[in-house]
Amino acid sequence: MVKRTAPHVLYYDTLAASLPDLSGKVVAITGCTSGMGLVLAETAAGRGASVIMLNRPSDRAEAALARVRMLGEAQFVACDLTSFASVRAAGQALRGMLGETGLDVLVNNAGLMGLPDRATEDGFDVQMQANHLGHFLLVSEVWPLLDRAASLRGEARVVNHSSGARNAPKRALERRFLEPKGGDLGGDRWPGMGKWVRYQQSKLANLLFTYALQNRAEARKGNRVKVLCAHPGPCDSGLQAKTAGTTVLDRYILRRTLNEAQSLQDGTCGLARAAFEPGVVGGQFYGPDAVKRTGPAELLPEERNPEAEAMLWEASLKATGVKDFFGE
Repeated sequence: MVKRTAPHVLYYDTLAASLPDLSGKVVAITGCTSGMGLVLAETAAGRGASVIMLNRPSDRAEAALARVRMLGEAQFVACDLTSFASVRAAGQALRGMLGETGLDVLVNNAGLMGLPDRATEDGFDVQMQANHLGHFLLVSEVWPLLDRAASLRGEARVVNHSSGARNAPKRALERRFLEPKGGDLGGDRWPGMGKWVRYQQSKLANLLFTYALQNRAEARKGNRVKVLCAHPGPCDSGLQAKTAGTTVLDRYILRRTLNEAQSLQDGTCGLARAAFEPGVVGGQFYGPDAVKRTGPAELLPEERNPEAEAMLWEASLKATGVKDFFGE
């Protein structure tokens, strides 16, 4: 692992200070024991929101919960995105907690990167299930809560977290990565590209899910739930330390990312804008300038692929067993 001096925070403090008061809002965030998820949880609590931290049970999760509680109200709900049973249990817990108040913002932040070709307990690639399929199921589980908050307070939001890796390598989304073929999706032999293709597919799925869900939400009468996406640009988010980086290619990718990385806080700018900034529009995508790669989060051009979006939706329903996504 490359050792480097932590980059300075250039943009996030100014952005965070400009965000509105979030008192009376409920914000749920996946994968917030550290990294950008924890930065966002601290920001939400500090602005007055009631924060729900969706993490796997661990000492790190307890420490993160205590840290956020120093700034405001926070609760923990166990959620392992690599287990559909765990996601359903988390959904049931959230519906029990928030049936009256609803859920204003769900931030699908959790992710895994560069892991070996292995299957989850449900049979899917571990990266695709943690990064996309688990979140797809979670959104369906809590959609009635999003509807409830929107009816009470005017709007609700779902924010998905993609990556610059969605286009590296430049490769269209393939159905087989959304099917129960974990352990049989390219392997990890030399030159070790398989794990990065699987990661790319999962991060592309995050963006295409945003567009697919926004289209279907808009078609519902009276819908006030907005679906947005963000990506951080190169950022030392903590994922790199968990990557199984054993090949020359792994080390090159990780070294390049860390050499270009902006601060953890600045990498959170896109999430914060999509989750909390007033006046956003469903379907918007935030992140650093595509040429500069780093910098403040900006509104980015759409990256639509209607055929891939339709395929993703159908394949994700089949994978998760969801029959009625919106619970109608």
